[in-house]
Amino acid sequence: MSDTSLRTKLAALAATGVMALGTGVLAASPATASDQTFYGCLSGDACIYGAGAALGTGPTNSYRRAGTYNLSGQNNWHYVKNNQTGGWKFRLCTGWNGTGACYTMAQDELWWVDLTPINSVVVTP
Repeated sequence: MSDTSLRTKLAALAATGVMALGTGVLAASPATASDQTFYGCLSGDACIYGAGAALGTGPTNSYRRAGTYNLSGQNNWHYVKNNQTGGWKFRLCTGWNGTGACYTMAQDELWWVDLTPINSVVVTP
């Protein structure tokens, strides 16, 4: 993928971000297939990048195994990438232990999302 293509997609993502602020979740079209590493997020992982950080900095958190994981210190806006394979889902939940309102990311999705209200994530087939 060319840098221009990625910049174009990120610009479009930023432009539509204002419209998505009411929901707190913004989905982007798939930027790469999950059978490849995506900016440090290995194939088969779901990844969270640092608050406000560029994708090139690599993920700060990655999840490969099915399960529920409570988050700590994940506030403000982050890129979140579901780079899992086999159709696995990555859910962002407002409550602890996968409870509350949950937002499901399909395989290959990249979101720019405010993680302040998110307290747990769930990796599921």
